[in-house]
Amino acid sequence: MQTIGERLEEARKKKGISIREAAEATKIRGEYLQKFEGNQFEIGLTDIYTRGFLRGYANYLRIPSDRLLSDYTALRGGEPRVRQPSREVYGRMDLAISSPDERGEPQGDSASGEASQRPHQARFPRPGENLPKGPAIDPALLFKASKIVGGVVILLVAFWVIKSLAGSGPSSAATHGVAATSSAISDAQAAAPAAIVSIVALQPVRVKLVRKSDGVELFQGQLQAGDRREYPNVPIYMTASELSAVEIEYKGHRFPTGHSGYDRIQFDFSGR
Repeated sequence: MQTIGERLEEARKKKGISIREAAEATKIRGEYLQKFEGNQFEIGLTDIYTRGFLRGYANYLRIPSDRLLSDYTALRGGEPRVRQPSREVYGRMDLAISSPDERGEPQGDSASGEASQRPHQARFPRPGENLPKGPAIDPALLFKASKIVGGVVILLVAFWVIKSLAGSGPSSAATHGVAATSSAISDAQAAAPAAIVSIVALQPVRVKLVRKSDGVELFQGQLQAGDRREYPNVPIYMTASELSAVEIEYKGHRFPTGHSGYDRIQFDFSGR
């Protein structure tokens, strides 16, 4: 019985197609296709991507993809291995990975047997999670502090009223001038552009960017090597087909994601 790689290689050669032509047509790296034909399926990606590439290559060569994937599953020893939960903190980015069981997602079987093989997604801490609990604050101390703050505010207001009533024409004009200057500075600061964070592709990669605050999708598509996408400096979720192929640039410095393969991370430089 022919192996998976032998079937793929035989079908490709019958069509007179080179590895390079097949890679250009399927948008799958030629090195992956060569490994598939050599029965090597450890390509550094998650199992869902490997299965997707195998299905796409089989469909391109017009051989039964379902049977090919069944043989691949049997070769892998049944169900694909599930990654163990892990957590890594990179700079100001909190990177977390969780399995479908932790996210509470259903794992029903589909016609192709791939529903249980969804890519791992990052689980981000909820507000207040994992924060150290401080000692309880005495209500009496809070009351005293509020009285002190209230007294200071009253004194400042009284001082401002007295100064306003006692001010002469020239000094009043100077005060208005200072106020106008402060207003102009505030307007200029408000009009200043927000800091920019850039997503830079080191090699062809598919990326999806979602703003964390409201879930709005900022971008989804294929980036080529050297492509750059710029966004305001706000917390953003980034999902990439190969995280090691993407770097984040902020204020002239580039930061690697610290992960490889298909996954999702959050980055946030707003505190810098």
